[in-house]
Amino acid sequence: MTKSRLFPYWFLAPALVMFLIFTVYPVAASLILSFQKFEAGSYVFNGFNNYIRLFNDEIFWTALKNTFIIFIFQVPLMLLLALVLAGALNSQLLRLKGFFRVSFFLPAVTSLVAYSILFSIMLQEEGIINNALSYLGIAAIPWLSDGFWAKASIILAMTWRWTGYNMVIFLAALQNIPEEIYEAASLDGAGKIRQFFYITIPQLKPVILFAGTLSTIGTLQLFDEPFNLTKGGPADATMTLGLYIYQNGFEYFQFGYASAIAYVVVVLVAILTFIQFKVAGDR
Repeated sequence: MTKSRLFPYWFLAPALVMFLIFTVYPVAASLILSFQKFEAGSYVFNGFNNYIRLFNDEIFWTALKNTFIIFIFQVPLMLLLALVLAGALNSQLLRLKGFFRVSFFLPAVTSLVAYSILFSIMLQEEGIINNALSYLGIAAIPWLSDGFWAKASIILAMTWRWTGYNMVIFLAALQNIPEEIYEAASLDGAGKIRQFFYITIPQLKPVILFAGTLSTIGTLQLFDEPFNLTKGGPADATMTLGLYIYQNGFEYFQFGYASAIAYVVVVLVAILTFIQFKVAGDR
């Protein structure tokens, strides 16, 4: 048996079977389901009607707009903060690095539901944040009851949770940049700011692209924060594509239409990832 060419595949077979059952099959089944509708107790093909329905669905366009607004503001802000924190925590002058690294990374290991509930409590009209603002003489902010501030609340919550996660990725990459490059730049008269833009950023370019791609995928699939904080409200102001897929599939039981929306998200992720690679100059 050990001399057979098929022998290695016996070891790969369990993982391959699991991959086929839990990844390939659901992807193919959901694609087929996106061209079907439930009628008379069974699913029947209805062509591109689910996709055509998207173009006339106002809530879908609202969800798409909300998702992109959150994406445009949250992802660059989060990556910038993560990059700044990583640079600060990589400094040789900073003490208690381990403590600060763990502190900033800790939100990333908290439960999505738990931290969303925590933020919903903090952002209530009489919550701790508005109480703190009142001591400063600032009027209470309708964090969860106003469309603009509800989006801001989701952006704030996501930034709090994921900044530390991306910071660790950037920090690991920073520690692989040779110190000799910075020393040579210092001898040539380059200051810290110039070193950051002409050495650190170019050296981190592949890692920034990687983190940006992961953040893009995560934001376009955004579900937990709007579901737990605002339920998509007020008046669909925080309805996202992920939440709309959930509503159509598990509240309205329109799984065909939900699958069609899901594949629109797949196409959007592919387009945005392609644009990011092109803008970054990667081949």
